[in-house]
Amino acid sequence: MEVVATEFDVQGLELDWACVAWDADFRYAGSSWETYEFTAVPNKPLMRWTNVRKEERKTYLKNAYRVLLTRARQGMVVFVPEGEREDPSRRSRYYDGTFNYLQSLGIEVI
Repeated sequence: MEVVATEFDVQGLELDWACVAWDADFRYAGSSWETYEFTAVPNKPLMRWTNVRKEERKTYLKNAYRVLLTRARQGMVVFVPEGEREDPSRRSRYYDGTFNYLQSLGIEVI
């Protein structure tokens, strides 16, 4: 990988190849997309995923992934992590629905 970029960095660009890392903030769960943000737990040194409730923020997350997924001209790799048993912020269930959905669309697993 040569350059890491956010949706702000790539907006308006056309890239030959792209690799999109998919996190647990935008997850496919059964039949719909769910939106989360990683936030601190009050009075504890912990972080956790919490539901995004504001429609404006939900739309923002959806559009961020849309921008990232529409930049490549020749090809793209979409990386969805497997999850980690030891890390409660990266549980497999946060990623499995998205991985399975993308695979059901015909995206080749490499």
